[in-house]
Amino acid sequence: MIDISVSGLVKEFEVGKKILDGLTFQVDAGERVGLLGPNGCGKTTFLRILTGEVHPDEGDIVVAPNKRMGLISQIPVYPAGYTVEDVLDTAFDPLHQMEEEMNRLSQRMADGESDSALLSRYDKLSAAFQTGGGYETDTNKNKVCSGLSIPQDMRERLFDMLSGGEKTRVNLARLILEDTDILLLDEPTNHLDLRATEWLEAYLEKFNGTVLAVSHDRYFLDKVVRRVVEIQEGRAEFYSGNYSFYAVEKERRYEERLKQYEKEQAKIQQLEKAAEQLRIWAYSGNDKIFKRAQSMEKRIERIRQTDKPKKDRKMEVRFGEREFRGDEVLSIKNLEKGFSGRTLFSNVNLEVEGGERIALLGDNGTGKSTLIKIIMGEEKPDGGKLRKGPTVKVGYLPQIIHFDHPERSLVDTMLYDLDCTAQTARNRLASFKFRGEDVFKPVSALSGGEQSRLRLCMLMDSKINLLILDEPTNHLDIQSREWIEEAVEDYEGNLLFVSHDRYFIDRFATRIWMLEEGGITDFKGTYQEYLSAKERGRLAEAAVPVPPPEKKDKPKRPGGTKNLEKEVAAAERAVAAAEERMYDLELSIQEASADYLKLQELYEQRETLEEELAHLYAQWEGLAADLEEAHGA
Repeated sequence: MIDISVSGLVKEFEVGKKILDGLTFQVDAGERVGLLGPNGCGKTTFLRILTGEVHPDEGDIVVAPNKRMGLISQIPVYPAGYTVEDVLDTAFDPLHQMEEEMNRLSQRMADGESDSALLSRYDKLSAAFQTGGGYETDTNKNKVCSGLSIPQDMRERLFDMLSGGEKTRVNLARLILEDTDILLLDEPTNHLDLRATEWLEAYLEKFNGTVLAVSHDRYFLDKVVRRVVEIQEGRAEFYSGNYSFYAVEKERRYEERLKQYEKEQAKIQQLEKAAEQLRIWAYSGNDKIFKRAQSMEKRIERIRQTDKPKKDRKMEVRFGEREFRGDEVLSIKNLEKGFSGRTLFSNVNLEVEGGERIALLGDNGTGKSTLIKIIMGEEKPDGGKLRKGPTVKVGYLPQIIHFDHPERSLVDTMLYDLDCTAQTARNRLASFKFRGEDVFKPVSALSGGEQSRLRLCMLMDSKINLLILDEPTNHLDIQSREWIEEAVEDYEGNLLFVSHDRYFIDRFATRIWMLEEGGITDFKGTYQEYLSAKERGRLAEAAVPVPPPEKKDKPKRPGGTKNLEKEVAAAERAVAAAEERMYDLELSIQEASADYLKLQELYEQRETLEEELAHLYAQWEGLAADLEEAHGA
């Protein structure tokens, strides 16, 4: 049985630019279908047409009669004063109506009425009420709220006062409680933490209805969908498998079409050359040869079947990197932070060394972004210490992108930020897929994903050795996510990131910081290794907050901290002087590029100076650590 039938759908918002151009496909009852395509290809437009919010220019959509359909991203307007609990209860409106009628019938029977039709109606209602889960509404509601991280205090709040993400989560809970026949999911995992996403995946696995999902969460697509419909240039292309199958099959089809196209082009060139020769011979007056040339040209036209397959250009960019000296990147001791009397985390003790790639995970509201802000110096801890290595330079992509001058165009933003030429700015923007007239748009006109892309474009010019990313793949389509992954793959410095994108976590994490119950579980290993260890229950010991190592009494320096402060200042001056000498030496090397003998001498000087600098850095780090301990004592 067909649940959704789409036939010849056409829609354009600008004359001559069809966003949907004859879209045709069907979804059978009980199917799990993923609707894919880059941002702007028409996925959301299609969902709006499907729910009646937008009308197509041509074509038809037919939904099976008597099937209830619910769209996650479409949040209904509720009466003023509705709490989250009231919104959730609207899922049980048919059951409530049955219960009210049963109460009225029960009262009539209590008053002495004994009509057989009345008894029959009550029995039917009672059976339907029980079958529909009327006696289990509170149990089901609590189960769904627990799974989707909707706590009791949130259920008591006014629905209108919730954030967009919280409203989406509540609406998802309401649709699940309604037991909808056809679930339309538009980026359902965007506002869910890992635990809630896993709960939703488990729910959909047992769901008896039909699922049509628009999602950029590749892990979610792998777990949930069994067929992929990709919208390309307004039309549908079909793949009979999950996301992983789609990714491999799409590449195979591209290679196959490319080979077919190249084969046809080679044949056409061969025939065109032969036809041209025949025409030359035909000028001598031989009509038969002329007809053969015409026949060959018609054959060429018949061969022109395959258009050259298109493949989006990759963004050929990479993060700037600064050479890292020393092993210490980040040291955290007894860190704690809370808000409004609630402790987010306490007694956090962590050490980060060079080359580590750390995923900071945890449920929404546990304090992941707060910890990142403390590391960045945007928030102050309530207690404890945090120290970055002296040669660490941080690059930071926050979850919420902010520009000081959103009224500026993209190219002006680059000019002011990077102090570069207009051509350099345009080249950099073009490498991030901002081309043509797009570079003159104001930053305020960009979508969330485009603003993330612009911020990355600015960030990648910096020389950094600690890259901090807070939800880097949010608002990005699959292609853009894959591009960011390629850029991060090439980056060789330290990486600390917060993400709910399990593909991203799987690919990069070599260490997991799980923030839960006010502490951090520090697991050295990949995400899959972490999950395996968690399954085996071997994290209990690791979850216990690790006390900082006992301080060894160091011999006190004569003169106390004043002498130590002078030594630190002297070490800093020595480092600065050596760095200045290194800068002058590099200039001399550039100037002597044509003098081999001079270059050899300068290279030897640089090698000696590098050794001296390494020694000075180590001395400075040791003295700075001693001074910090002396102040804390």
